Amino acid sequence: MAKFKIIRLILGDQLNAEHSWFKTKDPDVLYIIAELHQEQEYVKHHIQKICAFFKSMENFVLGLSKADHHVLHLNLNDTKEFSSLSDLLISLSERFNSSQIQYQRPDEYRLKVQLESLEGKLKNENKGIEVTQFDTEHFILPFDEIPSYFNANKHVRMENFYRKMRQRFNILMEGAEPLGGQWNYDSDNRKSFKKDDLKSIPQPLLFSNNVADILKRIEHHQIEHFGKAESALLWPCSPQQARELLEYFCKICLSNFGNFQDAITENSQHSWSLYHSRISFALNTKMLHPLDVIDTAIEHFHASKGIISLSQIEGFVRQILGWREYVRGMYWINMPDISNSNALNAQQKLPKWFWDGNTKMKCLQQAISQSLEFAYAHHIQRLMLIGNFSLLAGLQPDEVDAWYLGIYIDAIEWVELPNTRGMALSADGGLIATKPYAASGNYINKMSDHCKTCHYSVKEKTGELACPFNSLYWHFLDRHKEQFLKNPRMAFPYKSWQKMDGSKQTALLHQAEHYLNNLDSL
Repeated sequence: MAKFKIIRLILGDQLNAEHSWFKTKDPDVLYIIAELHQEQEYVKHHIQKICAFFKSMENFVLGLSKADHHVLHLNLNDTKEFSSLSDLLISLSERFNSSQIQYQRPDEYRLKVQLESLEGKLKNENKGIEVTQFDTEHFILPFDEIPSYFNANKHVRMENFYRKMRQRFNILMEGAEPLGGQWNYDSDNRKSFKKDDLKSIPQPLLFSNNVADILKRIEHHQIEHFGKAESALLWPCSPQQARELLEYFCKICLSNFGNFQDAITENSQHSWSLYHSRISFALNTKMLHPLDVIDTAIEHFHASKGIISLSQIEGFVRQILGWREYVRGMYWINMPDISNSNALNAQQKLPKWFWDGNTKMKCLQQAISQSLEFAYAHHIQRLMLIGNFSLLAGLQPDEVDAWYLGIYIDAIEWVELPNTRGMALSADGGLIATKPYAASGNYINKMSDHCKTCHYSVKEKTGELACPFNSLYWHFLDRHKEQFLKNPRMAFPYKSWQKMDGSKQTALLHQAEHYLNNLDSL
């Protein structure tokens, strides 16, 4: 049996072919990539998410092998006897007579704790094996510098962080000033779709990755899952496909990305994809580097000769350089406390239609059905439709967390948890958002065309056909007035509530309570 001095673990979201590990070929190093049962069991995942990770790992193994690295790819059959990643690594180190185990820092807290505890476990068992942690070499802000930008249990304004990142890395800058003289063009990027706009929505670039064997393996091991999957997976599962999707976005979609990044429609064949890049899975598995994404998009901006406006490119850069890096920083500085936060004491169970999309509310029917079909929804669907309802209805954060983490192909805890607990649910006590992202049916009607074909009437506040978002919105404000009444950003809705006739207030609260007691039938 071959012997390897060093075992290097590569997790499923560490598929960075440009990592310094791979710059040289070392005959004493064996790379390990494993399909782990523990990773399928801590939460129930969408079947496409499982397939995409497994296929991308498989392709990464092929790339390492072609580059003449020693690599061992373990599938579910090979790892079924191991209850944890630590047990697997100890077994492999004994099998290959290894004296060192090396790994890249995980981006999920639970895995970081698990791997950091491995060293102590090996010492206690007198294994004589050295354990070393490396950086993933992926994020723009170095991990060790997170405390320089973030303080635990304190609100950090994303816009301030974003501007510091622009200045530090000289992105869309003219000397010390932002390109064009303005830092943020968010106010220009809130258009809804008009009838003529729907005709030009581009067809999404889809792939056809064969996952038939993976599906059989998942079925054989009785891995719990949900959602839909075909044997041909549409998501990018290699660096080459990821690059192709990025180029397609820059050439076809970027010129309208900002305009319609908050818009929602059901009246297009491509309603699920619109002008969004859909590169988040490739980014979060590290097949794409964020600076490479930004540089590529800016190159297309400069080469477009005005077709891609400054507001479009700034809106996209803000998502990568600003929001993505910000969320990662807020996650690490506030873990593990943020994972248990429930500042609004929300206790409602998840309605059953979260698992099948069978609700009479057209906006949620579309967003959830799309999520089940594609393992994907864009940020406004996640925040202002599903998240907004979850907030207004007081759904229990642990249940909402597990749902978001399981259903979306790009959901890894570092990015999912702050978005869910912070932005969507206000469960973090205001660490991320200075106001709850609560909205009535009026917002949904403004940004989408769902209300026109909905069972409920967006104009009705009470009655059998009243839009649930309307009364739930006011009920939310009323039951949480102690938390939000003095919030200056909530002054206008609370003034409107206080001016409202008492009988109207009572009717709205009764309507909402009826809905809250019957969430499954909405």
